[in-house]
Amino acid sequence: MIETLISFVFATVTLAVSPGPDNIFVLTQSIVNGRKYGLATVAGLMTGCIIHTTLVAFGVSEVIKRNESLFFIIKLFGAAYLLYLAYKVYKSDAKIVFSTDNIDHKSTTELFKTGFWMNVLNPKVTIFFLAFFPQFLFSDEISTVIQFYVLGGLFIVTSFLIFGGIALLAGSISNYLKQNAKVGVYLKWTQIIVFVSIAALIML
Repeated sequence: MIETLISFVFATVTLAVSPGPDNIFVLTQSIVNGRKYGLATVAGLMTGCIIHTTLVAFGVSEVIKRNESLFFIIKLFGAAYLLYLAYKVYKSDAKIVFSTDNIDHKSTTELFKTGFWMNVLNPKVTIFFLAFFPQFLFSDEISTVIQFYVLGGLFIVTSFLIFGGIALLAGSISNYLKQNAKVGVYLKWTQIIVFVSIAALIML
């Protein structure tokens, strides 16, 4: 059980530090508006994750109760989707590009709401949770709903720490990225390895 949760946290850390729309948005907001504005954005994004965790927890748990074979199909779908994401990352440009041009100055409340709705209204987040979480169910005795919330909690806490660090160290991070172009290549391949490895858990 502990090994599974450690693997889940490691995968979450890798995905959180890999450049994506959410952490790039946090980075730019922190540079333009300041650290507390970046943290407000992070808080909104992480609050949105609670909604997706709930949808997956109750939806998938009900499937498990009704049909184990259907749950296995969901896991296969998850593995296939993760391989698709790995392919998308492989085909993408490894260069990390972010711009602070034309960034509106908003209040912390507005940025919290922006982060929340950015997350909640993005169907790709629910699909990702659906693909990612079932691979890490860790107990045959504990309710699957509880297990999904444990995974969701770990995902939110871990991502909050990483994204929060990005908000607090935005200036240093942006300077480092500008001076070290190869960072994007390393993060790209690490992300690919994580996606393929998780997919292999179910495929094997």
